[in-house]
Amino acid sequence: MKEAAATTNPRSAPRPARTTPVRRVLVVDDEADLRELLELTLVGMGLDVDCAGSLADAEAALSRNAYSLCLTDMRLPDGDGLTLVATINRRHPQTPVAVITAYGSAENAVAALKAGAFDYLAKPVALDALRSLVRSALQLPSQSGGAPENEVAASSPQPSRQLLGDSEAIREVRAQIARLARSMAPVSIGGESGSGKELAARLIHETGARAAQPFVAVNCGAIPESLMEAEFFGYRKGAFTGADQDRDGFFQAANSGTLFLDEVADLPLAMQVKLLRAIQEKRVRKVGATVEEAVDVRIVSATHQDLAQCVASGRFRQDLYYRLNVIELRLPSLRERLEDIPVLAEAILGRLSGRSGAIQAPRLAPVAVRYLQSYRFPGNVRELENVLERALAFSNGDVINVEDLGLKPIVSDDDENERIDSEGADAAPPASGAPGERRPVRVSEDGVPESLPDYLEQIEREAILRALDKTRYNRTAAARLLGITFRALRYRMQRLGLNE
Repeated sequence: MKEAAATTNPRSAPRPARTTPVRRVLVVDDEADLRELLELTLVGMGLDVDCAGSLADAEAALSRNAYSLCLTDMRLPDGDGLTLVATINRRHPQTPVAVITAYGSAENAVAALKAGAFDYLAKPVALDALRSLVRSALQLPSQSGGAPENEVAASSPQPSRQLLGDSEAIREVRAQIARLARSMAPVSIGGESGSGKELAARLIHETGARAAQPFVAVNCGAIPESLMEAEFFGYRKGAFTGADQDRDGFFQAANSGTLFLDEVADLPLAMQVKLLRAIQEKRVRKVGATVEEAVDVRIVSATHQDLAQCVASGRFRQDLYYRLNVIELRLPSLRERLEDIPVLAEAILGRLSGRSGAIQAPRLAPVAVRYLQSYRFPGNVRELENVLERALAFSNGDVINVEDLGLKPIVSDDDENERIDSEGADAAPPASGAPGERRPVRVSEDGVPESLPDYLEQIEREAILRALDKTRYNRTAAARLLGITFRALRYRMQRLGLNE
């Protein structure tokens, strides 16, 4: 006979003395024995527990009380757990929900996480995994169940670095990271090389409930295939030649924390099978061991490749793809947020100058900022950092100029085709045969040019040509007349195509 909703088992263990407000947990399951086991365990952790045997009973309990956590079975007599997950996310967004799935039911676990569940437990429920899940859920800042705000802040370290910028694209990424930090669901981070995927993974970890636990980053493409199993899962003494002692793997090192799998698309198929089982069952077996050991690890993966395309071509397992890609986070390339370059450059120059012991970081000249914003940056933020580090070494003062950057414009195929088409459409030569002269940029009646970069380039070209004409093409004298160095003039002439 099913127990009534929102009632506490009278056989519950004695509750510990309360010094702070006790958090309340709702357990929803139609098996009385499992309800009792979960209740006894949670009461032993100092929590208040209400039980419900059906979806209707659970909704009635939610209407009467506020809960810090809900544990629900996937299958209920009058519905399923996903319905309850959706209801709680809609009506009580501050309450995390964990689902209990049948053994080996990967599809149900993934569906629950995508529906908004905080985490999942597989039957038969392991009590150590249950306790770990509850501790993680109740430590979240927005789900503290009445804990003082300063206490929560003190328990969560501040992120070591931030995703800087004020563009719409990066603001959306920061908002997504804040939401992802509240969940234990696996996250797949996509984006071009150098766009900050590892930084995003660290922020997800450092702003979540596992911030005080280890963050272990693994480059999957840098590990020899023959050593992968030992590196990921560890090994026992004598398991193979050279194994002179027991050694933990990446999963054990990241236990209770986050394991970041960078370039996960580079994993060989044989390792993908073993990784899938470890993620699904939350248990690993060391090389040379006969028993498995439980691990509590949140998986965050990243790759610059298209994982869906890798699945279609047979290079990546579809079941592992769905297990890793529960929630997808895409990082924009730097050329998609060019307005962020000034603040990024200022932060990078400050960090590089501090590392070298400089008292004050140099600043970028306005023309250098504009030039950086016109560059395509195929290497994204990592390339920007390398460019600025080189410029810092070559600059002679407190200001970094264009010539210090050492960049050459990169022309894409689309840009080249557009240039050829435009030249073909108007094959008539310029009215003047002056070297480097191009068609003037159109300016509207109110004086606004149709393209500011082209307009500024046109003004710069005309000024250099006038100085060269006045000095009879003596470049040293022309540079002195323009108030720049000879090296700067030579760089600008090369960029504008005036050397001919």
